[in-house]
Order: sequence, then structure tokens, then C-alpha cells
Amino acid sequence: MRISQKLAQAHSSPNPPPATFSFEFFVPKTSQGVQNLYDRMDRMYDLNPIFIDITWNAGGRSSSLTNDMVYTAQSTLGLETCMHLTCTNMKVELIDEALQKAYASGCENILALRGDPPLDGSESTGDFKYAKDLIAYIRKNYGDHFNIGVAAYPEGHPEEDLDDLILEYLKEKCDVGADFIITQMFYDADNFILWCDRLRKIGITIPIIPGIMPISTYAAFMRRAKWSEIAIPQHFLDALEPIKDDDFAVRQKGTELVSEMCQKLIDSGHIKHLHFYTMNLERSTIMVLERLNLIEPAKSHEIVGGAELPWRKSLHPSRSKESIRPIFWQNRKFSYITRTATWDEFPNGRWGDSRSPAFGDIDLCATELLRQSPKKAYDLWGSPKSLQDFSKIIILYLQGDLKSLPWSDGPIGDDSAAIIDNLISLNKKGFFTMNSQPSLNAVESSNKIYGWGPKNGYVYQKQYLEFLCHKDTLAKLLDQIDTFNNLKGDNTSSVISYYAVDKLGSLTTNCEEDEINAVTWGVFPGEEILQPTIVERTSFLAWKDEVYRLFTEWVKIFQSNILEIEKSEADEFVNFITKFSDDFVLCNLVSNNFIDENQTIFKLIDALETPDL
Repeated sequence: MRISQKLAQAHSSPNPPPATFSFEFFVPKTSQGVQNLYDRMDRMYDLNPIFIDITWNAGGRSSSLTNDMVYTAQSTLGLETCMHLTCTNMKVELIDEALQKAYASGCENILALRGDPPLDGSESTGDFKYAKDLIAYIRKNYGDHFNIGVAAYPEGHPEEDLDDLILEYLKEKCDVGADFIITQMFYDADNFILWCDRLRKIGITIPIIPGIMPISTYAAFMRRAKWSEIAIPQHFLDALEPIKDDDFAVRQKGTELVSEMCQKLIDSGHIKHLHFYTMNLERSTIMVLERLNLIEPAKSHEIVGGAELPWRKSLHPSRSKESIRPIFWQNRKFSYITRTATWDEFPNGRWGDSRSPAFGDIDLCATELLRQSPKKAYDLWGSPKSLQDFSKIIILYLQGDLKSLPWSDGPIGDDSAAIIDNLISLNKKGFFTMNSQPSLNAVESSNKIYGWGPKNGYVYQKQYLEFLCHKDTLAKLLDQIDTFNNLKGDNTSSVISYYAVDKLGSLTTNCEEDEINAVTWGVFPGEEILQPTIVERTSFLAWKDEVYRLFTEWVKIFQSNILEIEKSEADEFVNFITKFSDDFVLCNLVSNNFIDENQTIFKLIDALETPDL
């Protein structure tokens, strides 16, 4: 959605927040830095910013990475994204390429900038001299598709001494097609409010969004203020100078000062939205938002209830109406979006065409599936050399002491609390859990942990359990399940449905070939029943490929010797994981009795009397 529309929607609601907010991120220099930033952006999604923006380096350096990050933020993370686009030293061909990629990714917002001039003082060699030229070009070629933002300088521009002329240039950008203004950082609230008055008097009516730079350390605060040539109010200096060597104290006091400045802007009536220059950090920004009491009010501007869906919705245009996903990728949204990007006629019917020749192709994932650097993977998970070691890693994750696993991008969710003790018990017995959900029977859609969808609805879940276990143990378990199902009689056959597959693709199941089992659904007033999470055969086999490839990539880290560890340690790990992936089978179980109290599956496994590892 266009930023101006989102702002209007947020502030015209029956109970609008005092202000909304957004975040700016810059493109990191390393691939692992990019990955870590995705994780940070993912966490900050939960603060519910109106949008984020991603910077563009002058002259087009790292431009392709900017486009990639815009696509990931928009499509995978579900964050409304604004792409910076500078025209200094940019040929029209590069501008066209960047705009087309942004358009294709579903991005509807561009911050059109001139960019920094060449350092040697020469003129730009690009096809556009000023930001207004870039704005006019975007309008000519894309009409109103893009919401276009422009930069402004409340304390003047270093290349121009005359304030009136600076405002005239800003008015020209607005007249040629700008939709909103984002300003340079500042700390003088009184000066900014007077500047806003001047903009309104010369006929600038579009939203003015102040750029807010939180204070994290004294040295960074002073360096950025000097570099941007902005004034620092004396009361800022008086408060920070005595504690400048205490980073913790500076951040605390800086939060107070910046929060007071923001509150003054909001109270002035000119400002309804704050844009934070995060510097790819999160804590300082979050502290300001907390102090302004904006985090909780802002969460209610779009979604009533727990969430829109029980998984993160993509904002890519081809997926915007997606309402159903296989549960297997519940904790792997990055690889799910990448894998399904080219599934034919997506979304076709319920969620995709499994007959497509591209469906489930493991090579669709252009990046490595193991979303950690070798060092980070080693720091997190070490080098397990036995089933006991492997079990301990998963149990640490379940207890909240590890933030990720090779097959789970983020920490364990609160929704697992009801079955966490059972999951820990299973891992001690050699059933290595990968994904699960408890059964739910008519939980209100506003429930903070399990709720999703429109208000006044009810959500339901079948108990789902996915794990790896030894092929010999699995055979005994499936016999036990078949016996259990038969005892229940023909009318309720397959009370427990299952799929099990080994590394080579040998599948065992009690489900029909084209059977689709909804394991999550919701009932809402005046709506069709929504079934957003499913289990079915073809996508499970695609997921199998990903799971076993994760083990392959984990092994490669140790084979490459990039970790510089003892060869004996590396060899032990490689031998263990290689044998593990050969001997262990991927299995999922669904208890179709959703009024069950989450014990049927666990009791069936416990009945095997498998000793602890």
C-alpha cells in the first residue's frame, strides 16, 4: 500500500494513535550482516511500523542488493517497504532497472533523492541532475503507481546558504509530484516547528515526516550531528556531557531527550508520524517508542485480534491474496517464499499447483538454506557427535536458551507452552522435534497468543507434531498408530494421520494421494470458514528435500575447515550427521480429534516405552 494511504488510514480510524512510526535501514557490507539485519527487521516487524525504508548508495553501488532487500522485506517479511533511489551518477538504464525491480516486487514507495555529488567536486555524470528530474521521470513512466517521498533539510542544506531558495527547491519537488517529505535528522524541536509553519505558508500541504536519530553513545551522537551540520540544543549538551563516558547512562538520558523532543513535535499539531534512523540497531529506537507509549497503540491501527493470519503474510502482488500454506514451513518463511516464487499459476485454487514442474524444486532456493554463517552456526550449535548431544541442542532451544535451530529461523513461540514438557520428553527419547502445534477448540480470535483473523471469531487447531526418528523406531510407532486407528472403528478411521519419508524419498502414509488436511481454521461472523494451514503429500515431499539438504549444508561447514577446528572434531561431527540423515526418517502426525487435550499423540509415543538416550 502507498505510504500516504497508510498514514491516512491509521489516523482516520475511530481510535487513532497519537503518532505512527517507521524505520530506516541501510544496506550492510557483508552477506552475514544482511542476514542478521533480516532477523532484526523480522523482530521489529512486531512493533508494527507503518513502513520501513532501505537506503541506496550513490552511483548505484550495492544497488542490486538494495533491490534484493526490498524484495525480501516486502515479500518475505511482509513489511511495507520504501526504496531509496538516488540519481547522482546514475544512467537512465540503471534507474529503469531499479524501478522495474521495485515494481515487480510489489514495492509502491520510492524516496527520490539526488544523492551526494562526486567527492572530487566534478559534476554528476548521470542522466539526472536534480531529484525533481527523477520525480518527473518516475511520474512519466509509472503514473501514480509509486508514492514518492522527498528529502528536506529543516536546518538548511550545506550546499546552499539561502533558506528561501532551499524552500523554493523543496516546493518544486512537491509540485512535480512528491507525496510526502522525510527530513534530515535534527534535535531542535522549536526550530523544526517554525520550519513546518513556513512550509505550510508557501503552499506545501503533503505530510511532513521528521527524521529522528536516537542517541546511543555520546561519540556517535556528536559525530552524526557534526557530519550533518545540525545544531545541538544546549540542554542536550548539558545533560550528556557529564556522563559521556558511560554508554548506558548516555542511552538512558538520550532516550529521555529524544522522547521529549518527539512529544513536542506531536503536540505541535504538525506531526502525526515519526521516522527513525535506526542505524540497523533496535534497542535505542524501541526505548524511545516505549517512552512515548506508541508501541501498543500503534499495534491496533490495522489488525483487530491476535493477527491477520497465523503466519506472516507476503506483500508481493502475486501473493497478496494467499490465505493457505503448508504447515511444514511454519518456522521457515524465508525458504518458503523463495521456494514457491515460481510455482505455476500461484496462487492456484487453494494454495498452489502441485502439478507444476517447478513445484518443490530444491534448486529454487538461490541462497544457502542454512541461514547462519559458519562461525555463528558453530557458536550456536557446536559440533554434536552423538544422539545425546543432538537432543541437548533441541532441548536448549525448547527451553528458550537457543534462539534458532537449523530448521527454525526464530525462537520457540509462546504457543508451544502448552506442550513444551511433552516436546522435551520426546527429545530425550530420540524423537527429535522440528515443528508442532497444540490442539485448540474455539479459542477467541482476539487471544493474544493463539488468536488471528477478524474480531468476534473463533479459531481451531488440530494437534500437529513433526519429528525425526530412527527408521526402526518409526516402524513400531506406525504399527501402534494403525492399531489405535482400527480400534476407533471405521467411522473415525485415521484419527491419527501420518506421513513418513526417508532421505531417498521412500514414503509411508495412511492418507489418500490428493488428500488435503486443514490443521488450522477459523470461524468468523459473516465470513467463509478460513483454513490457513494445511498438510498434504506433495508439499511434504518438497519439505523433505529441504530438511535433508540442511544437514548436508551443516556438514559442509566442517568439511571445508573454515572453522579452523581440530580435524578429529570435524570428522566426528561429519560422520555422526551423515549417518543420522541416512538412518533417521522425517515424520509428521496429525490428531484429527481437535477436542483432544493434546495427549493422544504423546501417549502413543510413550507407549513404545523407548528409554531415554
